[in-house]
Amino acid sequence: MNNRSNWPLHFLVYAAIVLGCYVHSVQAAESKNKVQSADFIELAAVMLKDGHHDRALLALQSVDLGNKKTDLARFYTLQGLAYLGLNDLEAAKDSLQQAVKNGQQDPSIFIYLAQVYFGIKDYKKTIDAIGKAGNLINKDAALISIKAESYWHLKETEAAIHALNDGQRAFPADLRFLKRKVFYFVELGLYQEAVKLGRDYLKRSNASAADYIAFGNALRLSREYQEAINILEIARLQFPQDEMTAKLLAHTYLDQGKLNSAAFILEQAALLNPQLQAEAAEVYRRAGRFHKALTLNESISDQKVKFKQRLSILLALKQFERAANMESSLYRTGLLEDQDVRYALAYALFSSRRFVDANKHLDHLKNAELFRKGTELRRLMEICKTEPWQCT
Repeated sequence: MNNRSNWPLHFLVYAAIVLGCYVHSVQAAESKNKVQSADFIELAAVMLKDGHHDRALLALQSVDLGNKKTDLARFYTLQGLAYLGLNDLEAAKDSLQQAVKNGQQDPSIFIYLAQVYFGIKDYKKTIDAIGKAGNLINKDAALISIKAESYWHLKETEAAIHALNDGQRAFPADLRFLKRKVFYFVELGLYQEAVKLGRDYLKRSNASAADYIAFGNALRLSREYQEAINILEIARLQFPQDEMTAKLLAHTYLDQGKLNSAAFILEQAALLNPQLQAEAAEVYRRAGRFHKALTLNESISDQKVKFKQRLSILLALKQFERAANMESSLYRTGLLEDQDVRYALAYALFSSRRFVDANKHLDHLKNAELFRKGTELRRLMEICKTEPWQCT
């Protein structure tokens, strides 16, 4: 018979034990999955705290998202922060949004979302996220700054200025709001107010050379040259070793057509950086101070720059023989591949009455305008041959 009552007692006991072990193993597996998911989430949190964003993501990959007891809000929050730390903003956005959808109620989630939206230049959503962060904005100067910049990018200038004012009231010792307001006023064309606030910022902030440069360049780009010069002259006195300050000041003088002032500043800066020697010499040449330019030209280390500039200076001085005698140097440095240099040398040879050599170089001209000039030189050479008294 196949009746259970006739089975041996020891077999029934064995079956009961097996069945009990099976039920226990299923329960244990479910409990283990729950514990493991929680453990991996906690491990990811520790990794994030230690700055190991890639390891945090690796730990989160082991979390069982199908387990109903997995804290999805925390999982997606940690995943979003890990991606944010790795500067993968799109992935961070998706994860943080999922955290909100799965019930994340901590207001700080919106601060992280604001950072992500700002990073991907979605300024409208940046402002919306900051609004949902509640009173946290009043505790975070960077958040107020992001809000102001977002309004500025959206061309809501009044709201941007109001945000900066809020920042100044909330954080009176934080000068980033004053600095940003200065540049906003420059861009809005409110130069007098910008200069006033700029001087206040430079006085209060123990400003660096970079601060002066940024402010001076903003004024320069706005064509407020004199105010830019005033700021940069102060910077030059305070930071005499700073090359960028000197270069920007020189170029601001050039914008005003003050070539001698620009050349002098570059010459002084070249004492610290010989690479500026060529630029100083070039500005002196443009200013008509050819002998000064020629003196500085002697110290230029870059042979191509040196010989090309010297050729132009000698032509300006009408020292045609010296210019013509540069032929071998120009050839050696490869400068004769430059059509302008070849024409200049041909002109020097023509002016030295070395017509055969001049013609040789004119034969290489391909540029349309230089070819036209070369044709005119050939015509003049023919006149000089037949009527030499016209070329004295």
